Amino acid sequence: MVDKKKHIRLTSHPSEQSQGLEIQWGAKDPKARGPVVATLTNPRDRNVIGTHSGSYAVYRALAVAAGQLVETHRADLTNTSAAEPIGPHPSWADPKKIVSIDPYGAVAQEVFAELLTSGVDIRPTIAITKAHMNMPEIRDAMKAGRLQADGHLLTENGDVAVTKAAIEPVWYLPGVAERFGLEESDLRRGLFEQTGGMFPELITRPDLKVFLPPIGGLTVYFFGCPTQLGDETVELACRVHDECNGSDVFGSDICTCRPYLAHGVEICIETAQRGGRGVIVYNRKEGRALGEVTKFLVYNARKRQEGGDRADNYFHRTECVAGVQDMRFQELMPDALQWMGITKIDHFASMSDMKFNAITSSGIRIINRIPIPDELIPADARVEMEAKKAAGYYTEGKIASADELAAVKGRPLDG
Repeated sequence: MVDKKKHIRLTSHPSEQSQGLEIQWGAKDPKARGPVVATLTNPRDRNVIGTHSGSYAVYRALAVAAGQLVETHRADLTNTSAAEPIGPHPSWADPKKIVSIDPYGAVAQEVFAELLTSGVDIRPTIAITKAHMNMPEIRDAMKAGRLQADGHLLTENGDVAVTKAAIEPVWYLPGVAERFGLEESDLRRGLFEQTGGMFPELITRPDLKVFLPPIGGLTVYFFGCPTQLGDETVELACRVHDECNGSDVFGSDICTCRPYLAHGVEICIETAQRGGRGVIVYNRKEGRALGEVTKFLVYNARKRQEGGDRADNYFHRTECVAGVQDMRFQELMPDALQWMGITKIDHFASMSDMKFNAITSSGIRIINRIPIPDELIPADARVEMEAKKAAGYYTEGKIASADELAAVKGRPLDG
């Protein structure tokens, strides 16, 4: 019996029929750079390793296998263009500034319109829309008089007008390898082996330089018009936040994640209301990228050890379970800021030296670092703060010079 289902030809080895459209990462002209083609409707057009949707790609595969999704479906991109334009910025044409996202991901349907019309199945890896957000902490700040409704950015009922961008990871392998001081071949082999051989093209297709990893991406929330983020005369507040589902969504009190996130949002609103801009970058890196199962196992180990949960043994228990303290690898984190064209952050709501060092190493200046106010630290999270302090995780106090602080618009934000 002949199987009449469509056969997808594997591209595990290069051939004249499977080269796809060339990608020249860092080219100034998007048409010279070329599109990211990761769809499966026409394998001959594919020019990357992996597929779209990041960690959701497996659900798409399940939908196809279960007969709920036609495998040849092509997205109808009518009226899906960005609600607010971002860029282009000079960093888009620098192959060293951005290596983990596609800077043209939000405008793919416009800049590659001719290829789309010719039949190439190109899909955006970034989507930008507008919405409102409402957090009880913002309403509390309004009641306390720290924030006032302006009828535009912030309404009387606590609704905050935002522009938000969802970004899928797109890795330029030579650039990622260089960022970590690795040989590209070693990076490829590590990715291949540690995913159980999930992507053989990492080894067999050295001609394919772009990889769409099956991991979570990130979301950016903009407060105020996002088109002026690259203007150093416009005051900018920013928090880069790594996902913590237990705290961010469910209010768990074992860490400072949601309180710091809410504090960052408040600072962003305050800055935008006085003519500046605010940015929250939310990365899907649950449990320091160790995962939530590992995180909960560590919680148990810490609380059950002799003497209870102690700062001096805080990170040791993580190492016992996971082998390392942290796998977030902030080296790739500044790419989102580079995509926005940011060159200076006036108020950075973070105490993390890892985040600070990664951002400043990428060429972005940070003028003022804002610690979390003491009264926002939950009682059960005190051990976390003491452990991080003892481990040299963060630096207390300001890092800006007197001249730099004098150049910051508005009143200093010290938390």
